[in-house]
Amino acid sequence: MSNAFIPYGAYWSTPFAKWQGALANLNSIRLAAEVGRRFLDARPMARERIDLGILGITNPQPGSFYGLPWLTGMLGLASVPGPTVQQACATSARALQMAAAEIALGSAACALVVCADRMSNGPIVYYPDATAPGGRGITEAWTLDNFAHDPFARNAMIDTAENASARLGISSAELDAVTLARYAQYQAALADERAFQRRYMVEAPLSDSGFRKSSGALAADEGIFPTTAEGLAKLKPVKPGGTHSFGTQTHPADGNAGMIVTTREQARALSADTAIEIELLGFGQARVEKGYMPLAPVPAAQAALQQAGLSIGQVDAVKTHNPFAANDIAFARQTGFALARMNNYGCSLIWGHPQGPTGLRSTIELIEELVLRGGGVGLFTGCAAGDSGMALVLRVSGARG
Repeated sequence: MSNAFIPYGAYWSTPFAKWQGALANLNSIRLAAEVGRRFLDARPMARERIDLGILGITNPQPGSFYGLPWLTGMLGLASVPGPTVQQACATSARALQMAAAEIALGSAACALVVCADRMSNGPIVYYPDATAPGGRGITEAWTLDNFAHDPFARNAMIDTAENASARLGISSAELDAVTLARYAQYQAALADERAFQRRYMVEAPLSDSGFRKSSGALAADEGIFPTTAEGLAKLKPVKPGGTHSFGTQTHPADGNAGMIVTTREQARALSADTAIEIELLGFGQARVEKGYMPLAPVPAAQAALQQAGLSIGQVDAVKTHNPFAANDIAFARQTGFALARMNNYGCSLIWGHPQGPTGLRSTIELIEELVLRGGGVGLFTGCAAGDSGMALVLRVSGARG
């Protein structure tokens, strides 16, 4: 047990915007500060109690050298310290684990976790090297070059998906079926004028890149691809002889999310419904053989469940970060958890992947799903760069379905 709790409703996620879309020119830390300030303005009691901040970000932005202290300064929390975390797609889970550990150890009483990323307009980094021929250094496109090449495994991200498909005998037809099902689940979150998403989603303010002139707000996810069985069947695999098309993998996106992690007593004081208790029960991490990233969520989940003292049979809801449809098929086959029961109301395969905040949005949706069903145990797990994975287990109790 972590002895760390999440006040019900003390979290947010912006909509996720498509690559090079509405949020493409906005500094992700400054945008997170704009959103987070509005969140805290509506919760002055929370602002007074926060004594730790954790910022998760994976794509450098101007000023990100200062990271968390810059963010908390803009949030009106100038005396609040904390780290900046970068662990690729596992950033959210890692940030929550760090917050929970600080609360459990008593070194902090109320932590604000903020994860923000902008995959659009990623930086082009130049590394000087005077010893290279002609003194020419190395230029790296932060996003695209790293998607295309793991310096240890020496493969692209898509290669890991194809390796997993080959090992497990997963066909393109199976991948299409999972993607179509996930798209249908996302439609449930849009029902009744997006009633489910309105439980946690806030608008992302739009402006010029200097945050001087407002131009409106992004109120809903941007760039969701309409998905049909016929459309998926027409798409060719990305790699010759492969199984994954562009339809059965996620897309880069932009956005941010935040969450408060605190003690049981403070969670009750800050909760939007004092009858609902959300406890973080365990965390797990894993790393599989190189080139098999989609297989990492299973051992990570098993480690988190072991720490929580639970089995997969005791889990009521599962959310996965599934950049490839193969991730979910691998998880279902290896754990026995039914494919149809996973990722209700949406997942990163459909709404995109800004990296840092992806897992945090999934965790928020996991909480809201459990609240709607009257409580229960939830598991979030996902893969990350370097053939690794990270997972968390939480319990929602006291909810009225």
